[in-house]
Amino acid sequence: MPFADLAHGRVHYRFDGPSDAPVLMLSNSLGTSFDMWAPQMQALAANHRVLRYDTRGHGRSAVTPGPYTIERLGRDVLALLDALGLDRVRFCGLSMGGMIGQWLGVNAPERVPRLALANTAAKIGTADLWNARIGTVEKGGMAAIVDGVLARWYTPAFIAAAPEAIAGTRAMLLATPADGYTACCAAVRDMDQRDAVASIRVPTLVIAGAHDEATPPADGRFLAGRITGARYVELPAAHLSNVEKPQAFNAALTDFLTH
Repeated sequence: MPFADLAHGRVHYRFDGPSDAPVLMLSNSLGTSFDMWAPQMQALAANHRVLRYDTRGHGRSAVTPGPYTIERLGRDVLALLDALGLDRVRFCGLSMGGMIGQWLGVNAPERVPRLALANTAAKIGTADLWNARIGTVEKGGMAAIVDGVLARWYTPAFIAAAPEAIAGTRAMLLATPADGYTACCAAVRDMDQRDAVASIRVPTLVIAGAHDEATPPADGRFLAGRITGARYVELPAAHLSNVEKPQAFNAALTDFLTH
């Protein structure tokens, strides 16, 4: 697997799709690796050179001392693009990846000519909520939170009907380094982009899940309302809508990227 040795740590990444196609970069959620995008690969790699990467502290990327910030994670994206010689990429991020996407849309719009923000928000939760999550993981590891996370990420019907998908997500969560997870929790805790996102001018798609408890539809509608010209799509899913409703997710994203 390819790695990029950047000034602030090693980043694990992968390309799929035609080498001469437009590049689409995918950014994962808190607690997952880039494997969370597996349900998208066949559809997206048909017409894009898809670039997936593990966010700092996740997967096979470096776990550097925390806490992190969304700005730090956004600058990681820019450093990776520079290292790969990519001036501009279409960008899709889900949850924490969508927070990184918001930062890029505000601070580096020339690098992301099209931006998809899925199951995300400009601000999530309170400091107390995130500090409690950090404390639980510091005390009991990722196993202490995995069941609660899965219950928030998927609807009960999907949990019952798709045991293989649930097992895959559980494995990703348990494999996430606890130090990397808590450092990224701090980044989410300290993020507030509610005012900043109004400056985004690149074409933007906002995808929300009708049953998403982590980033409810109201959060998606807020983003779409603040970003001039943004499209809004709501899927009958919870937080990982790309896994729960892959065909609808892929269709919405492909339509946005091609029209």
